[in-house]
Amino acid sequence: MRIRTDVVLPCLNEAAALPGVLDALPEGTRAIVVDNGSTDGSAEVARARGALVVEAPVRGYGAAVHAGLCAATAPVVAFCDADGSFDLRQLDRVAEPVHRGEADLVFGRRRVTSASSWPVHARFANSVLLSSVRRRTGLTLRDLGPFRAGNREQLLALGMEDRRSGYPLELLLRAWRKGLRIEEVDVDYLPRTGRSKVTGTVKGTATAIIDMRRTLQRLA
Repeated sequence: MRIRTDVVLPCLNEAAALPGVLDALPEGTRAIVVDNGSTDGSAEVARARGALVVEAPVRGYGAAVHAGLCAATAPVVAFCDADGSFDLRQLDRVAEPVHRGEADLVFGRRRVTSASSWPVHARFANSVLLSSVRRRTGLTLRDLGPFRAGNREQLLALGMEDRRSGYPLELLLRAWRKGLRIEEVDVDYLPRTGRSKVTGTVKGTATAIIDMRRTLQRLA
């Protein structure tokens, strides 16, 4: 089977969610599970279902995601949380515009399926951040979501530096600076399996906001 899309799944203690996430992968895709220090056997669960497991010993969302990007070999690389909050049967919505040459980078705009999917504090922080992005760049993106896809060679050429929560915003801003075609599509956002490390907690959200504001000041 020819692998058209590599799907990078940053993972920290997601053993309970991984079976459903990996089983939903469409044909022609390969899962790259990036273990960011799990203690619940997540890596073993991923290997048992045929995923490529990459170790990212330095903690941080950006560290895990970038390790997966560097391990990818498919022409298009998608990124998605490993907690079951997205239905990977919708992968084509995000990846196909890149495969068809209609976009270089596509973000999935989260459409909540229940009130518990996306806490109010996290939704508000996302809205405020993107308002600042729109004012500074003219970009019309409405959600800086974790489900996205892009051309692998173009993504690698961006020279990403952030290894924490600022990674998604740095990706967006570097792509904008390079003149890449950035699109947005709707994807369902589901209640995650287990407890969130970032958006599910006020502390995690606050840390992400700090990281992203620093990135915005540096690049926009």
